[in-house]
Amino acid sequence: MLLSLDQLVKWVIATNLPRGEVIAVTAWFNLVHVLNPGASFSFLADAGGWQRHALSAVGVAVSATLAVLLWRGVRNRLETVAYVGMIGGALGNVADRMRIGAVVDYLDLHWSDMHWPAFNLADIFVVGSAVLLILASFLPGLAGRRAGEANST
Repeated sequence: MLLSLDQLVKWVIATNLPRGEVIAVTAWFNLVHVLNPGASFSFLADAGGWQRHALSAVGVAVSATLAVLLWRGVRNRLETVAYVGMIGGALGNVADRMRIGAVVDYLDLHWSDMHWPAFNLADIFVVGSAVLLILASFLPGLAGRRAGEANST
């Protein structure tokens, strides 16, 4: 569902907003249509093309690993939500890379002329899920329970 939502929003942006176009929404937020052939903050964007396949492979590998962990069972619902969000976000960006060779970004936060790198819903899923995993690690009793489970086998 998250993958579908991500791809739907990207399709709406790509079909209705010409690449490079900017729509000011507020004094600090724009909708834009840019393509990022790299990773976060355009890391590896000018790497010559090999990054498309390498980043896609990493996204698929991480998603497969998280899916296996989900299948085996996680500690709580918060971890489940986090893993599902991370899988949906990772595969959303992988789908873009495999389909068009770059990720469609469209959210532009800025203060005056200082712009945060454009990002998308898939990125929000990945970062939000990472935050949820960190929060889940601090929930009381879970670390002890997991250590106890490891000792009981």
